Amino acid sequence: MRIALVHQHVPADAPADERDVLEQVAAIQTALAAEGHATSTLPCTTDLANLQRKLEVFKPDCVFNLVETLDGSGRLIHLAPAVWEAHGLRFTGSSADALYLTTHKILSKEILFAAGLPVPPWIARKAPGRPPVATGAADGVPADWIVKSIWEHASVGLGDDSVLRGLAPETVAERLPDGFFAERFIEGREFNLALLAGPEGPEVLPPAEIAFVDFPAGKPKIVGYTAKWDEASFEYTHTVRRFVDPAVDGPLLERLKGLAIRCWDVFGLGGYARVDFRVDDRGEPWILEVNTNPCLSPDGGFAAALQQAGIAYADAMARIVRTALPGACAGPSVVLCPGACAGPGAASRAAPVVSWRDEVAPADVAAIRDVTASTGFFHADEVDVAVELVEERLAKGPASGYEFVLAESGGRLIGYSAFGPVPCTQSGFDLYWLAVRPEAQGFGLGRQIQQQVEGRVRAMGGTRLYAETSGRPQYASTRAFYEHMGFALCELLEDFYAPGDARATYVKPIAPS
Repeated sequence: MRIALVHQHVPADAPADERDVLEQVAAIQTALAAEGHATSTLPCTTDLANLQRKLEVFKPDCVFNLVETLDGSGRLIHLAPAVWEAHGLRFTGSSADALYLTTHKILSKEILFAAGLPVPPWIARKAPGRPPVATGAADGVPADWIVKSIWEHASVGLGDDSVLRGLAPETVAERLPDGFFAERFIEGREFNLALLAGPEGPEVLPPAEIAFVDFPAGKPKIVGYTAKWDEASFEYTHTVRRFVDPAVDGPLLERLKGLAIRCWDVFGLGGYARVDFRVDDRGEPWILEVNTNPCLSPDGGFAAALQQAGIAYADAMARIVRTALPGACAGPSVVLCPGACAGPGAASRAAPVVSWRDEVAPADVAAIRDVTASTGFFHADEVDVAVELVEERLAKGPASGYEFVLAESGGRLIGYSAFGPVPCTQSGFDLYWLAVRPEAQGFGLGRQIQQQVEGRVRAMGGTRLYAETSGRPQYASTRAFYEHMGFALCELLEDFYAPGDARATYVKPIAPS
């Protein structure tokens, strides 16, 4: 196979973060040559017509896309892939749209927020030269913030002075230069999750944690520019990657994996990617960034995750190429309400053939734990509660007060709901749980499960169905789902679950059959 490795032009005086792409090119070329592929390397500038002429001469079967900037600007990252798409040329990694949306960090955050995924509150300008506005942070309460470039990756411009301590959003807004935004700084653990496309969807590689070793008190624990690129710096030698022990952090890792897959689906990613997280002192994960072209250098984090997973570097590079060819798996397009409605991304995947049942079996204890954890929404103790409902039903039968709707495909549980009568009421029912595996989202399965529940409630004489959820931003898609299904907000109890975490109660009348 003929493969063109296309990368941005690297000037002789380029900084370390730009020179790194040349190491990637050399390593990938060696790996692909070992697989028997004929390769050519082509530097890319904003003269895309010239690049296209060179590609027409080489006539590659596939382009290995390593373009990270054009003329030193990350905001142009999508231009070369857009030209290739227009000419029908296959290339590795994500689409031009996905590259643009994830590189523009504000658009990325807005899309993740709309999908109900947990992103830190942020402050940004709607347009250059206009006053900044606070998004999800307009309460005026002083907090810690981190100022980041909207467009640039590789921690460009990120250092200790990027962290602003104890400031109100309005004060932070006044300090923002054009091209930058501020994000609530999350103190806590930092994780990187690498994903690699496969025939059955994205594979999440072993999660890595970034350890900040012996950082002095008051020094921000961040992966700044020096930590990545200045080998003589304190930050470089004291910021250490380590892989997490599932025996210690298993439930947390399952949440992170579920969230990473949802990010992949929301943006319709392809080939490979990396999702970066912070986990706060309450154990809540927050998505910092979705990186659609993470570094593939042999000494980088992605290669380390491959090694930890037992995947040879050359095999992974060949796999990335295979997934770019006709007939290979492809990620779905943007889905803003996963699990609630059939989004446009469903068109690129086969809809699951679903069978239904309403009696739990002993094997459902583990299956429901797995489904609930896979969504990435719930704490380990919340998952334990979901399992307790199954165990109660198995032990006591209908007297437990817990009823179930279970959706299976190919003998595997892909979604379920738990519900039951409200004690001391004549005909009220509570909806306790509704969960759908990430890979089964986007086909309207959540809607189907909900309709099954409503039919069961109706048959049992129920007239009102109640659902409770959190008022936190990451549950926006859950609240939107209830409203889409005809529920109305009937009560909001501030600070119910925790300070700043309200309980939202929804109700839906159930008409008799």
